[in-house]
Amino acid sequence: MSRSLRSRLRRPKSGLSALALAWILVIGFTVAATGVVVFELTGEAPRRTTGLTIALPPDETPAEAAEAVPPAAAQDLAEAEAQPSVEVEETAPAVTSGPPRIAVVITGLGLSEAVSIRAIDRLPPQVSLSFSPYAEKLGDWIARARAKGHEVLIDLPMEPVTYPNDDPGPRALMTGLRPEENLERLRWILDRAQGYVGVAAMMGSRFTASEIALQPVFEMLKARGILFLDNRSTEAGVARRLAARLALPHAVNDRWLDGPNPNREAIDGRLVQIERLALERGSSIAMGETYPLTLDRVSNWAVSLDARGFRLTPVSALAAVQGAP
Repeated sequence: MSRSLRSRLRRPKSGLSALALAWILVIGFTVAATGVVVFELTGEAPRRTTGLTIALPPDETPAEAAEAVPPAAAQDLAEAEAQPSVEVEETAPAVTSGPPRIAVVITGLGLSEAVSIRAIDRLPPQVSLSFSPYAEKLGDWIARARAKGHEVLIDLPMEPVTYPNDDPGPRALMTGLRPEENLERLRWILDRAQGYVGVAAMMGSRFTASEIALQPVFEMLKARGILFLDNRSTEAGVARRLAARLALPHAVNDRWLDGPNPNREAIDGRLVQIERLALERGSSIAMGETYPLTLDRVSNWAVSLDARGFRLTPVSALAAVQGAP
């Protein structure tokens, strides 16, 4: 065969191979691009179909592609996943918007008619009042206080570490009683009246340190929708941690305003302290007893509280925001 003939025969063969190669490259790139789009839209890894492998970008694995999110979205997701799914105990009361809020609770009311009337009539209605379960005509006292705009609680007597020198009374909750006996006493206290929002711990330094004794009590309070005000009679108490775990509305006293022998300077100093706490944390709670001097100092202090940039509020308004100190 002549050289020219062989040359003419080879050229078409060579041209056909180049064209075929070009089409193969086009198809390959199209399939690869389609695979990336499919993966981006569906998040599925490549599958072998009709003998071809759908390609991914060379430096990206399926897991990396599926998890790739913008930095801002990733931060939001991380913060959302970090949020607890159940209520947990905070390390400090949450700072709320608006002026710092202060709650004052006066306990032990109903035992002295003169003092009880004085507290109901002279204290600002934002001051919460807690009445003794041993008071006669407890329902009447609560109704009178509510008519004046006061939020009302009932004292919950519990065993102190100083018992029997300090006696919380015949219906007090005691660590030496069986749970059923304490619950029977609790029912007696709670059924004595209506129209109150919660119970305020009275004594209780030994009882509130026992989770075994306290848990059935808290479970009943939660079932009735009643908040628990911890008087902070002991730093060894488990009330706050247990209440948080059970999702029981609770609040914790920050300062007692008085003591066995109150004086004006001491009470005024404690009022300054709760103002400072409210400025630092957004809210604070103080408790006081039924001393006439305490009632007078709280009444005088409250007159200019708004002008000083604070808000006096019922204790229930702080039960949901106050955490551990």
